[in-house]
Amino acid sequence: MLNKFLNWVRGKEEPAARGNPSLEFGRYSDNNKVPGKVRRWKEADNLFKEKNYVASVDAFFDYLRDDAIQNVRYSRDGDTATFELYQGSKIIRGEIRENRLSADVKLALMPEPSIPVMRRLLEMNFGLYYSRFALNNNELCMRFDTDLNTANPNKLYYGLKELATKSDKQDDLLIEDFTHLEAVDQEHVTPLSDAEKNVKYEFLQSWLTDTLGKIAEVDADKFSGGISYLLLNLVYRIDFLVTPEGLLLNQLEKIGAIYFKKDERSIVDKNREMIEALRELQARPKEEVVKNLFRSKYTFSIVTPQVHKVTADAIHEANENMLWYRDNGHEYFANKLMEYGLSYCQYSYSLPKPITLLVRLFMQVNYPAFFRALGYQDDYYDPASGRFREEAIIKYIRMVEGQWKERYPYMSFRTEGLNFSGLLAFNYSFTTQIEKLNMDIPA
Repeated sequence: MLNKFLNWVRGKEEPAARGNPSLEFGRYSDNNKVPGKVRRWKEADNLFKEKNYVASVDAFFDYLRDDAIQNVRYSRDGDTATFELYQGSKIIRGEIRENRLSADVKLALMPEPSIPVMRRLLEMNFGLYYSRFALNNNELCMRFDTDLNTANPNKLYYGLKELATKSDKQDDLLIEDFTHLEAVDQEHVTPLSDAEKNVKYEFLQSWLTDTLGKIAEVDADKFSGGISYLLLNLVYRIDFLVTPEGLLLNQLEKIGAIYFKKDERSIVDKNREMIEALRELQARPKEEVVKNLFRSKYTFSIVTPQVHKVTADAIHEANENMLWYRDNGHEYFANKLMEYGLSYCQYSYSLPKPITLLVRLFMQVNYPAFFRALGYQDDYYDPASGRFREEAIIKYIRMVEGQWKERYPYMSFRTEGLNFSGLLAFNYSFTTQIEKLNMDIPA
């Protein structure tokens, strides 16, 4: 309880009323280092330049460790050290010995030699910059190693990130494509309760039915742009609220990529392909879906940070595109377009934690039944009456600002600019205020 309180004070836990579950939403972001951790990176860099390689590596792993989730284990004994990094369904294990760092991760068991598997890994090796696939007896692995005198913090970060993120993705794909392979080294993941699995599955199905139903009501050519927004936003909402892993996450990524693929197909054709893919997802047996719902620790984000202007521009563009739908009486489309401005950024970039918490507030206003089913006590909006809990919303925003004031001292959300006259008006005013935030970090 004391640790939970201290983490709340330090800004490492989301603001929550008493009795609410402590759930994480959205992809892991390593773009939220507290000032002390940022200093450790600078120390690691300076120590490396001074050729104090052992102390540099020590500082680097301290920087990498997220103290709130304990995603990194690092132990030194004289001239040697060992470490473990958690990344989703994978554990990266390594050691430092005789001025050399080596790390590896187990992907799958291969009971019998397989030429197709080895060919797949050989082809993928050409796309790697720091790491490589390997075979250790009957275990498929990935490996990264380097001499300490060339292991500056940047090389260590990107080398270990490639090892971690690629292995976390490829283990599921290999086992799916080659049925004789067996999962390995996944005992550390935490299964969700049956109740939480059921809630997320039921709302996943509900959102699919709702979105596909709304699309079927409009002209596919005239509304092609709005349909694209609805489909992409659905993918990003599922990613944020359901937080899938494994093959389900990979399927969502493939669906989202259909729209952005550079080819000669029309938007209508791309929409049709996305709709078919979502229908296939909807038809998947429940047991196949829920097995991809679990909790795990992460060390690296799979997307990169961006300056706030990139987020602001995306929100602004989505809100501008929303105006036609609002002014022509298509409120459902208008609300989803404004949601898209936030959900696209949350999906595509490693966002600062306070922005992610504000995205969660937006989702809690727009999807209160989902959060209520998960056990959240605080309702910020009642769709039946159209009434907002204005004080609770403002209090939440102020708590977020207070938790992260040390890192983002210029962040000031103008709550007086919020419009509580209706959901459409609120969404527009809320996203506009996020667009205008100053998220600069002092030098």
